[in-house]
Amino acid sequence: MNPILTAIQVLLFPGLSFILSYTLYAEWLSRKTVARLQNRVGPLHTGWQGILQPIADYIKLLVKEDITPAAAEATVFNIVPVFIFAIPLAATFLIPIQSITTLWGYEPVAAFEGDLIMVLFLMSLTVLAVFLAGWSSGNLFGAIGATRVAFMMLAYEIPLGLVAISPAIMARSLSIVKIVDWQVASVQSFLANPTLPGFLLGVVLFIGFAIYTVCLLAELEMRPFDMSEAETEIVHGWQVEYSGVKLALLNSGHDVKMVLAAGLLTSLYLGGPVGPILPPVVWFIIKTSFCVLILSNLSALFARFRIDQMVTGAWKYLVPLAVLQVMATVALSGVI
Repeated sequence: MNPILTAIQVLLFPGLSFILSYTLYAEWLSRKTVARLQNRVGPLHTGWQGILQPIADYIKLLVKEDITPAAAEATVFNIVPVFIFAIPLAATFLIPIQSITTLWGYEPVAAFEGDLIMVLFLMSLTVLAVFLAGWSSGNLFGAIGATRVAFMMLAYEIPLGLVAISPAIMARSLSIVKIVDWQVASVQSFLANPTLPGFLLGVVLFIGFAIYTVCLLAELEMRPFDMSEAETEIVHGWQVEYSGVKLALLNSGHDVKMVLAAGLLTSLYLGGPVGPILPPVVWFIIKTSFCVLILSNLSALFARFRIDQMVTGAWKYLVPLAVLQVMATVALSGVI
């Protein structure tokens, strides 16, 4: 590709500038949704309907004092927020959004066979960085929050990985773009000639969508799986000692990860950025907004679990259900 087009793709669209702008919108949408469900107003005064409130919050954090506790492991404590922000941002470059060479094309900034595994790996790496952030803070509450992050990861990573692989089994590829291509072709084929195996596959993939959504709530540390932050128990958990620029990076990292999670969910189960009439980027915004709304609704509707309830529930219900879902997908892949 032309170096100028590559630079535009990485820095402007659909790369860095677009992703960061979209994360601000996603945070605003999530906050407004949760506020409405809790009979509150939510962001209101900064910009139209408070849409600029996320920017105001980041500016506020950037001008606040940045403190490193004396008891902290300073090097790790200071550098980990950069990784928590940068790792999910890099992973979003593998999500298909929009081609800058054709209006109706969709492609990620970077793509290769096996990029699905890379995205899952980077998401897991972010969790390890979160653990280091809490453990290095030198604070007991931070260490407890970090330990809870590790326990949560052991609980949800296996079902998350299993159901993420199910669409790849049907597409016979670990490329996210090829998985999207398979979904588009399958939907068109089913609409032209509905069959029982095709209907059953839709049911099986819907179960995978549901499992993956629950796992993403844990990945994003959203209620009911926010035990690692639980202000009423451990004073904001692993983030308790962070302030100023570092806290701004942590908050930005969470927002980018939410967009990454919504983008991956869209790519694996909702046909990616493909749809009629409108360009792919518009469908990407519509579908990922829908995913953010689902995550925000579930987060607002359920009370927090205890860490033991979360781990036990994941191993007792999510893991067996995910295994059965993969087995059903393999069986149907031999029929369709």
